Amino acid sequence: MDQGSGGGPHRARGRFGAPSCGARAPGAPWARFSAWLECVCVVTFDLELGQALELVYPSDFQLTDKEKSSICYLSFPDSHSGCLGDTQFSFRIRQCGGQRRPWHTDDRHCDSGAPVSLQREPAHYFGYVYFRQVKDSSVKRGYFQKSLVLVSRLPFVRLFQALLSLVAPEYFDKLAPCLEAVCSEVDQWPAPVPGQTLNLPVMGVVLQVHIPSSADKPESGPPKQCSHKNLLPAPVVLTSVHELDLFSCLQPLKFCCDYRPYFTIHDSEFKEFTTRTQAPPSVVLGVTNPFFIKTLQHWPHVLRIGEPKMPGDLPKQVKLKKPSRLKTLDTKPGLYTAYTTYLHRDKALLRRLLKGLQKKRPSDMQTAVLRRHLLELTQSFIIPLEHYMASLMPLQKSITPWKTPPQIHPFCQDDFLRSLEHSGPQLTCLIKGDWLGLYRRFFKSPHFDGWYRQRHKEMAQKLEALHLEAICEANIEIWMKDKSEVEVVDLVLKLRERLVRAQGHQLPVKEATLKRARLYIETVIGSLPKDLQVLLCPP
Repeated sequence: MDQGSGGGPHRARGRFGAPSCGARAPGAPWARFSAWLECVCVVTFDLELGQALELVYPSDFQLTDKEKSSICYLSFPDSHSGCLGDTQFSFRIRQCGGQRRPWHTDDRHCDSGAPVSLQREPAHYFGYVYFRQVKDSSVKRGYFQKSLVLVSRLPFVRLFQALLSLVAPEYFDKLAPCLEAVCSEVDQWPAPVPGQTLNLPVMGVVLQVHIPSSADKPESGPPKQCSHKNLLPAPVVLTSVHELDLFSCLQPLKFCCDYRPYFTIHDSEFKEFTTRTQAPPSVVLGVTNPFFIKTLQHWPHVLRIGEPKMPGDLPKQVKLKKPSRLKTLDTKPGLYTAYTTYLHRDKALLRRLLKGLQKKRPSDMQTAVLRRHLLELTQSFIIPLEHYMASLMPLQKSITPWKTPPQIHPFCQDDFLRSLEHSGPQLTCLIKGDWLGLYRRFFKSPHFDGWYRQRHKEMAQKLEALHLEAICEANIEIWMKDKSEVEVVDLVLKLRERLVRAQGHQLPVKEATLKRARLYIETVIGSLPKDLQVLLCPP
């Protein structure tokens, strides 16, 4: 199956290079596939071209030349020519050319219930890579070098790596027919609705995953296996669809800066990120090329990772190092930072982790200790902010049916800081330090802006929902008695607009309220002259 064949289980998608088909209705071909994946790419090494895009599937998915170039370069490990075998990693790239697949209602529904850190990305693609490099005398270069790449907007690293570990070895042996079959299976998967535990069949294996929901308890364990009497074979239960468990500890707070799990000198943003004419950008870069040690040594934070130690080995020293010591390519592993901490080090936690190493405690138990610590620390930091934001919400008794709802009070940093004396993190956390300084620094970061915008949006939606409920509980017929036709029509239009938003899962409204609103609309329209009724309810 080549790029121009247009082959595949659903030929309705058209040929490679055809115009984008835009949003797919829930029942259209590939609608379920696109709820999980944008496309699957195969990148190979061409003696004349270098990394080259061999295949995009389904074949009519549109990638710009810039996106194709980024995928090609990021799908091969940097400085990896001496390593044989299979390697898995992931990358993240900026989408070019605007949004080409408008989301339908199902996508918005999935995002509305997901933790903010796990919602699909509207402006970036994630690439999940399975790279194989083995000696092959039949190839002129002497090596077989190829990558299978899953492109998605979902940050479900663990799920897609598990999927690749099943699919890629088979694909490298059987090529196109295997890929077509897998894509057809993904196209039958149920949508990734938050809060649900799903069975995802692929290549004779069933992956059972729980899709995280914002209503999940952060400390909850892996999903319990669903009871399916006729489910053969027994499902493989993944404890998480996304990254390492540590990330779930930070879900009270979304990381709002740019980040690239894997970055090379060929990336289209290379010049933008490495210029010295301005301060280092707010971005986290994952690199393997030693070139970056020298190029980015002026950056304030560098974490260098070395070879993994044998189990039970203890670090001789646990301390941060100043960036001035990071000057040579043979620099020792460690965290080099210009950052001055605001909180004291938790020595009890460090002793507990080191003791675990001495006793050769299993790594998952060590992870659980660190996970719990980060969760509690993050919650101690966020809870005072949440309490203060809640105080900015207007009282429910101030919301009346026929008046514009009151505004959310503005966030005053000084008022918040004053509130910490009685309701600060010291109530739930024993760690000492300059908490006020930490909050002041947080206010200047993109993460506070992202957190505040999200919380303000949620509060505004709640306020609108409460106002709609107040209208539906009022006597509409009494209200209409002394109102002009213009005022009545205006009410109909506003109620309809809110119904559309509520049905699109953008307002937290009960179904009973929606039914009452529809009845109100019918009642109000029925009171108008026939010509206006026709205008508002065309046949």
